[in-house]
Amino acid sequence: MSAIPLRSAELSRPMSSNERSVMDTEEFDALYRASFGSLVSQVYAMCGNRSEAQDCVQEAFIRAWDQRHKLDRASSPQGWIRTTAYRIAVSRWRRSRLARRAPDRALQDPGDHAGPDVDGVALTRALQQLPVDQRRAIVLHHLADLSVADVAREVGAPVGTVKARLSRGRAALADLLSDHEPRGEVR
Repeated sequence: MSAIPLRSAELSRPMSSNERSVMDTEEFDALYRASFGSLVSQVYAMCGNRSEAQDCVQEAFIRAWDQRHKLDRASSPQGWIRTTAYRIAVSRWRRSRLARRAPDRALQDPGDHAGPDVDGVALTRALQQLPVDQRRAIVLHHLADLSVADVAREVGAPVGTVKARLSRGRAALADLLSDHEPRGEVR
């Protein structure tokens, strides 16, 4: 019997108790195929380095694979992997911050050779300037397409707090991304 491919929405929503089952290999493969790219984009928006984001998500999937016998589809495996990848990224950032010397631009990852997307670079830079809590709320709500209640559950904060973080984060992003050139007055 072959497993029915799961859609992304099915992978991220909690399941009722009568739907509970431990994820098998085919379901895990479907989860990987359906969510790897979007999870990389979300972690990239949080950490600002695409190759680091790919490494973190890959490591999170490896950990999920090791725990697949415990990974219950009902507990939103995509959320578990996203949280794990985020924590891996934070741990790596802390380790690198301790070991970092003066940055040398010549040694930094050049990224894609096709050239960066100007809007994407501006958004990533603006996101990096937000406080971590606001950035995480913005990424989970707008890029991961989670509801406010789901974001609150994932970050362990009240819904009102998440709404405030989203509001402040959007306002800060609007300010950071707007043109700051003085405009001539019309008389």
